[in-house]
Amino acid sequence: MRVLGIDPGLTRCGFGAVDGEASRSAVFVGAGVITSSSADTIDQRLLEIHTGLEQVIEEYAPDILAVERVFSQNNVGTVMGTAQVSGLAIVLAAQRGIPVEMHTPSEVKRAITDNGRADKKQIQAVVARLLGLAEAPKPADAADAVAIAITQLWRGRGTVRLDRTGAARTSAQAQWADAERRARRSREASTSHW
Repeated sequence: MRVLGIDPGLTRCGFGAVDGEASRSAVFVGAGVITSSSADTIDQRLLEIHTGLEQVIEEYAPDILAVERVFSQNNVGTVMGTAQVSGLAIVLAAQRGIPVEMHTPSEVKRAITDNGRADKKQIQAVVARLLGLAEAPKPADAADAVAIAITQLWRGRGTVRLDRTGAARTSAQAQWADAERRARRSREASTSHW
């Protein structure tokens, strides 16, 4: 199975591909980043990332796409750009019939290092060791994408429970869905008073 990991970002979108099975083995295929300039308009930046993602998906022909699910309450601007790039990757995969899975940063850290609070240097060191590389792929966004791909390879769909629709969710995905549901209800409650 080939997994293409995506670390979405508007300035630097990391990608990394690994081959393997659900066992603890993975073979490095390739990694890199797609960039856009902050001097360009948002439409041009998204078009540039879209074109790059399209080329990467065509080149690596993954069996599954694994995308980092980002959650942050601190920097809304960064989260918006990241969400937009995530959407591009998901749509490109859907157009090709490639399944998509999402993993939170803490899921990736825990899968790679057994520590949900590991820092980037720890993750990079483990990624390099796991893949038998002299050093982790560079830049860090590429190494992160490889870690996302390895997480998908090892954890697969990682189901631990079903949500209200019957869809399988990991613990983190279930918490994310619950948080989204609570936020939606809160918004609906606050707008229903108008």
